[in-house]
Amino acid sequence: MDACNRFESRGTYLMMRLENLAALAACVTLAVIHIGEIRWTHFIALFAYIDLIGYIPGAIAYRRNPDGSIPRLYFVLYNTMHGFLFNGAVVALWCLLVGPAWALLAIPIHLFGDRALFGNSFKPWGVSFEPKKHPAFARFEREFGEPQL
Repeated sequence: MDACNRFESRGTYLMMRLENLAALAACVTLAVIHIGEIRWTHFIALFAYIDLIGYIPGAIAYRRNPDGSIPRLYFVLYNTMHGFLFNGAVVALWCLLVGPAWALLAIPIHLFGDRALFGNSFKPWGVSFEPKKHPAFARFEREFGEPQL
């Protein structure tokens, strides 16, 4: 992928997921090492708020609409809540106001987990809010194909 070709082949998509899996493993390892120092109510709240604000409202709206079309606001909420920029600001603010805490690992665990385990990243407008292959992408896959090794 580059600035002129913003798409992933199966191979580059797998590499992206594997890199996120390595980062997830590092964060989970830190959490396990410091398991006794984690404030679990904070961890659960920090893990859950991402989907409570960023995914669940859009998923409900998607399921309520027979054709699956939903306002762009839900895409903005999802992309904001599932981005490292916004969540980095949350972590920084938490550290300034409350102090550093191992419970903050919930945020990268959630984000790296979504990317590594589910293959999710940002949701572009024009595609289904829930995973559903876009006809233009299906055409692209047929035309682009996979390279032979």
